[in-house]
Amino acid sequence: MMGKRVEVVYMRKRFPKTITLILAAVLSVACLAGCGKKTDDFVTLTMWHVYGEQASSPMDVLVEEFNSTVGQENGIIINVTANSNATAIGQALLDAQAGKLGSKEMPDLFFCHPDNAVALGVENLVDWNDCFTEEELSAYNPDFIAEGMIDDHLAVFPVSKSTHMLFINGSMFARFSADTGVTLDDLATWDGFFAAAEKFYAWSGGKSFCAMDYILRAVELSALSKHPDADFYTEDGWYDFGNTVWKNEWDRFTDALVKGYITVSDLFSNTQVMTGEALCGLGSSAAILYYNDTVTYPDNSSEPMNLIVLPIPTNKGKTALDTQAGVGLCAYKTTDEKAEVAAVFAKWLTESDRNLDFVTAAGYMPVTEDAFAKLPSYYFKQDSYRSLYAALDTAYENYTFLQEPNFKNYYTKVNAFYDIIRARQSEWAARFSGGESTESLKEECWNDFRRIE
Repeated sequence: MMGKRVEVVYMRKRFPKTITLILAAVLSVACLAGCGKKTDDFVTLTMWHVYGEQASSPMDVLVEEFNSTVGQENGIIINVTANSNATAIGQALLDAQAGKLGSKEMPDLFFCHPDNAVALGVENLVDWNDCFTEEELSAYNPDFIAEGMIDDHLAVFPVSKSTHMLFINGSMFARFSADTGVTLDDLATWDGFFAAAEKFYAWSGGKSFCAMDYILRAVELSALSKHPDADFYTEDGWYDFGNTVWKNEWDRFTDALVKGYITVSDLFSNTQVMTGEALCGLGSSAAILYYNDTVTYPDNSSEPMNLIVLPIPTNKGKTALDTQAGVGLCAYKTTDEKAEVAAVFAKWLTESDRNLDFVTAAGYMPVTEDAFAKLPSYYFKQDSYRSLYAALDTAYENYTFLQEPNFKNYYTKVNAFYDIIRARQSEWAARFSGGESTESLKEECWNDFRRIE
C-alpha cells in the first residue's frame, strides 16, 4: 500500500476539498480487495494503446503485471479494450468521442499524438500537472514534457519516445572502409556523409549509400541547426517555397538524391539494408525491431549484418539536432477518483527501471533522466541493441530533440511527395549517369515538390 499512500498524501495537497472522500474510497477498496473483494468492485480504467496488437505486446505484459501487483493491492484494474497504431488511433478516438455508429466506447486512458489531443479538446483531458508535483515532473526529460503541453495544459504524458538513427550494414561497411578509407567518424557530419555517399556509389557500381525514411525531416533538422530561428512554413502548414534557407538546404540533399547516392526508402529503409540494396538506412530508432542478424543479397548470398547504429549526422560547429517522435498517454476527464488512479498507473509505468525495460524491448528512448543515466550499464542480449542504445545515449548527451511538425494534413502531403520521389528517383539517377545536368534534375524535383498543396 505504500505506493498508494504516497499518491494520496500528494493528492491531499492538490485536492483538499475532495481528498477525504477519495482516500476513504481507495483505502476501503484496497482493504476489501485484500479480504477477497470481487474485482468488479475495483476502480476500472479502460485503455487503448498502440504498442503492438500481438498477444505478447510489451504494453499488454506490463498491464498484466500492474493488475496483478499494484492494481490488486490498491483495487485498480487497467482493462485494454483496443489495440491500434499511432496513425489510426486519432480518428478512432474522435469517432468514439462523437458516439459514431460502430465505434467503441471512449476509453479512460489512451495513447495519441498531441494533435490528436487538440482535436479531442484539451478541456476534455486530465491535466497531468494536477497529478504530479513540480519535483516529480523535474525527473522527466523537459523536451518530452514540453511536447505534451497544449497551452498551459499537460495533456499528453511521455511514456516512450523515438528518434532518428543511422543503421549501417557493418559487414559491408568494413569492406568499403578498407578500400576507400571512409570511417564511421566521417558519418558524424552531413558533409562527411555526402562525401561517403559519392564514394560508395562509385565503389559499389551504382548502389545507393543510404535509404532515407524521412528525408524532409532530415533537411529541416540540418537547416535549423544552421538557422535556429528560421521558419519554413506557411500559415496553412506547408513549406514556404520562397524561403531561401529552406531551398538551399533542400538543394544540398537533392543533389545527392538525383545522382542516386541516396534514395527515399521504398517504405521503411530496413528492407533495403537487409537486402544489400543500400549500405545504410536512416529511420526511426524503433526500426531496430525489424532488422535481421543476417543480410541477404540479390544473388542469394548472405553474411552477418553486424549492425552498427549511429546518431544522425550534424553540421560541424552547429547545434546537433534530432527529432522526437511518438505518442504519449492521455486520460479522458471524468472523475477526480479516475484521474488519481490514472496518475498511479502513469507513475508506475514510467518508474525508471520499469520504463527502461519497456523501451529497450522496442527501440524507444526512456523518458526520465534517471533511466537515461542507467543506459550505459544496462544489459543487452544482442549487439545490435547495444549499438543502438549507445548511440541513443550519445544523442541524449549531445543533441537537442525537436518536436515534429504538427499541421493538419501535413503527413498526407509528405507521403504524397515521397510517392512522387519513389516513382522518379531511379529515372533521375539514370539520366544523371547518362550525362544530364544535376541542376536540371534538381529543378524537376523542386517543381514536383511545389505541386504538392
